Amino acid sequence: MSTDSSTLSAGPVANVATPRIVVIGAGFAGLEVARELGRAGLPVTLVDRQNHHLFQPLLYQVATAALSAANIGEPIRKILRRHKSVQILLGEVTDIDIHARSVLLADGTRLAFDYLVLASGATHGYFGHDEWARFAPGLKTLGDARQIRARVLLAFERAERVTDPAEQARLMTIAIVGGGPTGVELAGSLAELSRFTLARDFRNIRPATARIMLIEAGPLVLPGFSEKASNYAQRRLEKLGVEVHTGTPVENIAERSITFGGESVPVGLVLWAAGVAASPLARKLGVETDKSGRVPVDETLKVGGLDNVFALGDAALFTDEEGQPLPGLAQVAKQQGTHLGRSLAAHLKDGTPLKPFAYHSRGNTAIVGRHAGIFEQGRLKMTGWTAWFAWALIHVYLLVGFEHRLMVSMQWLWRYLTYERGARLVTDDSLDKGPERQPQDKGAAARKSGDHVSSSSG
Repeated sequence: MSTDSSTLSAGPVANVATPRIVVIGAGFAGLEVARELGRAGLPVTLVDRQNHHLFQPLLYQVATAALSAANIGEPIRKILRRHKSVQILLGEVTDIDIHARSVLLADGTRLAFDYLVLASGATHGYFGHDEWARFAPGLKTLGDARQIRARVLLAFERAERVTDPAEQARLMTIAIVGGGPTGVELAGSLAELSRFTLARDFRNIRPATARIMLIEAGPLVLPGFSEKASNYAQRRLEKLGVEVHTGTPVENIAERSITFGGESVPVGLVLWAAGVAASPLARKLGVETDKSGRVPVDETLKVGGLDNVFALGDAALFTDEEGQPLPGLAQVAKQQGTHLGRSLAAHLKDGTPLKPFAYHSRGNTAIVGRHAGIFEQGRLKMTGWTAWFAWALIHVYLLVGFEHRLMVSMQWLWRYLTYERGARLVTDDSLDKGPERQPQDKGAAARKSGDHVSSSSG
């Protein structure tokens, strides 16, 4: 028989039944919570709709053929196999009943809980224009990355077949909406893909002339960095041939065009990197959320008004000492997950009060193409080759598993020396029913990937 959660939250639980803990999402936050609770020997059920943990900061490299999907994904069961008290369930959570203290899975299964940890991450946010999603895919899952990679490569293949110069130019025009780290890194990687990797592979088109546009509504790209770093990033992008448009919000996205700054531009592909929204599961808790769908949490990461529910990563609105929300970064989610796992374990085993969470920034970093990076941490600010190398070290370190670290390092080294990208296959399962689908593709298997319940920071 389960123990009442109000009793559990008040003190030690040594003389009562072991509490049931359910963690939703196996992103950075959920994985760390489960790992720490498992180390403490506490039974916990981790639910995710995918069987793998995804290293989302490098997802854009799968989308631009720099890495394969296997390089940035690791089976959840493999990661947590040593923690015998952790039960992993492959399933999609569709509802949360706070009063009954249970979560409902898509197959009808109900999981009872005494403590619930919501780490369900984020999905794409189109600022009220959900109709744009069909023409401007975002990047949150491996399915998203495969489809984007297919669309990018097929745009060049189709341009090779047509003879109309205007249609060739349209097909080789790619717009990225959003000038944050994902948009900047996407733009730089696509520019290198077209100007170096694909440049010698076609006969009727010149991929090096592809038009890559980065469109940002704000005055600067990389708004989370200093103005100096932002200006550096824009110069490096422009050196790669990327057109950077700042202060120009998008007005409309259609199948073959994008409108911004009062001008409609023919495009072959639009990629969305402008906004995210918390997983819809956050609203199932029955508490007020912010405009992005995040639930406010207190200093212990507990959801306001709910003694037995916690929220982490992109699902949580946690403000720092200056009252500013923490950014949706992998390092934030990872720190929150580790902290809550240890704090909750101590609370349940010894009655120790839950400890307040304090975020310690490890710095912000982004790369802008070949050996050009930005790294900022407090007063330490670097650009250029040293920042690019720091970015590489940080991301290799954060990858799960020695094999992934070794393989990614070797592939980066090979790409740096040769400009080659090995993950350029377009397979049937990476095709979708999006714009530009041609008649000969009708026999291909179409697969539409939904939003992952966990993200890089969930």
